[in-house]
Formats: sequence, C-alpha cells, structure tokens
Amino acid sequence: MTPTLTGVRLQLHVQPRASRTESAGLHGDALKIRLAAPPVDGAANDALLRWLARALKLPARDVVLTAGDSSCRKVVVVEGVTVAAVVESLGAPIEADSARG
Repeated sequence: MTPTLTGVRLQLHVQPRASRTESAGLHGDALKIRLAAPPVDGAANDALLRWLARALKLPARDVVLTAGDSSCRKVVVVEGVTVAAVVESLGAPIEADSARG
C-alpha cells in the first residue's frame, strides 16, 4: 500500500475462483484478495473493483485497475481514501512503507 496525493495505490495478489471474496492478509509485498469470480472475460477484474469499492464505501469510479489486467498481480489506485481507511475496511496489515505519507 502506498499513499498518493489523492488516495492509495494497492499492490494486490488476486486468487480467483475462491469459495468467497475476502481479504486474506499479505502475499509477499501485496495484499492478497480471494475472489469468488472466475478469471474469464474480465469477470474477476470487474468483481475485484466492485468488491473494493463496496468494502471501502466509495463509488466504483474511484477504484481503477492500473496494471495487471491478465495477471494475478495487480495494481489498483483508489481515490479519496487513506491508508488507515483501507486497513480498517479490509483488515489489511500495514507494511512499514505504508505508514509513511
């Protein structure tokens, strides 16, 4: 998690076809997200962005996939939120670099 001027940039490791959608701690330097959606025709990406927006109580337009469209490693930029709010909403552990800014 990296703070930006207007929000947070999230490094994610996404596991599609999980039994349920949830935050699952850290996977290396990325927040692991288990998704119930399959990785077919962008369904997992759409489900990820909708779930993040709902979990963070933000409009969908504020959650944007910026890298990793067809990879399990993704970068998502979330506008209008702080690192602390992400930690609280997703139960995400804070890395040392995340607390800065």
